[in-house]
Amino acid sequence: MKQQFLSIFKIPELRKRIGYTIALLTVFRIGAHIPIPGIDSEVLGAAMSSFANTLFGLYDMFSGGAFAQATLFALGIMPYISASIILQLLGAVIPYFQKLQKEGEEGRKKLTQLSRYGTVIIAVMQSFGVTQLLMSPQMSARIGNQILPVVPNPGLGFVLMTMLTLTTGTILLMWLGERMTERGIGNGTSMIIMIGILARLPNVMVSEITLIREGVRGLFTEIILIILMVAIVGFVVLLTQGTRRIPVQYAKRVVGRKVYGGQATHIPLRVNTAGVMPIIFAQSIVFIPSTISTFFPNSDFVQGIMRVFSIQSIVYWLIYGVMIVFFTYFYTAIAFNPIEVADNMKKYGGFIPGIRPGKKTSEFIDNILTKVTLPGSIFLAFVAVFPYILMKIMDINYDLASFFGGTSLLIIVGVALDTLQQIESHLLMRHYDGFLKSGKLRSRR
Repeated sequence: MKQQFLSIFKIPELRKRIGYTIALLTVFRIGAHIPIPGIDSEVLGAAMSSFANTLFGLYDMFSGGAFAQATLFALGIMPYISASIILQLLGAVIPYFQKLQKEGEEGRKKLTQLSRYGTVIIAVMQSFGVTQLLMSPQMSARIGNQILPVVPNPGLGFVLMTMLTLTTGTILLMWLGERMTERGIGNGTSMIIMIGILARLPNVMVSEITLIREGVRGLFTEIILIILMVAIVGFVVLLTQGTRRIPVQYAKRVVGRKVYGGQATHIPLRVNTAGVMPIIFAQSIVFIPSTISTFFPNSDFVQGIMRVFSIQSIVYWLIYGVMIVFFTYFYTAIAFNPIEVADNMKKYGGFIPGIRPGKKTSEFIDNILTKVTLPGSIFLAFVAVFPYILMKIMDINYDLASFFGGTSLLIIVGVALDTLQQIESHLLMRHYDGFLKSGKLRSRR
């Protein structure tokens, strides 16, 4: 393993890509510690502690702690993710966007441009919500003998300056993600989210060590937690890489003196075709109550709804799990089209043994995909709500429980596997062994 790891730095191009990625991620982490002007950081830290177990705390997790500190990257990359999700949904119902999706490179460039415009619009709206939250009465804390507000001088100037700062930070973060994807290693947007999540890990580890030293939590409990983490990570890897293979046979064709086709292959139907997208879809929906509540800080009714949708509420997790199952089927239907697959097979002389080409083939693939997606969606929902189960059984806080499942673990595992596969491909192209003795990842066999 040591030799394979050292092989990464023997390839100049791969070495430059990894260095470029690390440099941009460093810029992201520096920006996540630059506070916006016009706020009292000490008061903000004390006031945001009350939001630790709410959806604001969950949003703060995606931005790597930038939201709780009201920094340049407080909005994180989520406006860009939201804009991309909206365009994908529009592509399923509006012919114009469907046409762009089928136009190849030119269509992709146009969709990317529309995603950027959408990111700016969403960032402006969310930054305005952040200003209202920071200026609201509940955003105050007792410092010494005084109750001080987070924003000492609220007003139109602070609103405009904060909106401009946060929107610019989101645009810069979007640019960093695109550059990372183009010239770095892995998917830039996903890497930013993953690093933002992992930024919490050192603090969680220090807190656990402190609890052990103070005798609050025993060493045996920590060993159980470590074993549980290894097991759940292995389960998530199996869920991410699991496939159902449908055999496909191609008929022989004689063109002149050459014979084409005749080989046997398969269609890999993944157990979790949708990846982490159902989680992101569901998160975007459950973020709505918290976003609305920022505009009505003095409404008891709105704040009551906010408490119902707190991560401490079982209602939140039940709705969250059901929506994940729904969006798993929804996104799978968008990402994988059995009719198109069947038509392409028929066009090139492929067929599934025992199944007639055309409509029967598409119905067969759709039936298999539906059956495979059901356990995949249920397992995905279980992994997503597992932190809540762990919090109830072992009485741990959400910061620690989030690394045992939910969005955090799914994104970390998914991005890590994708990045590892890209590094693996660079090694194999240059005749180096991969990270495994076989020279291939299990998913690439």
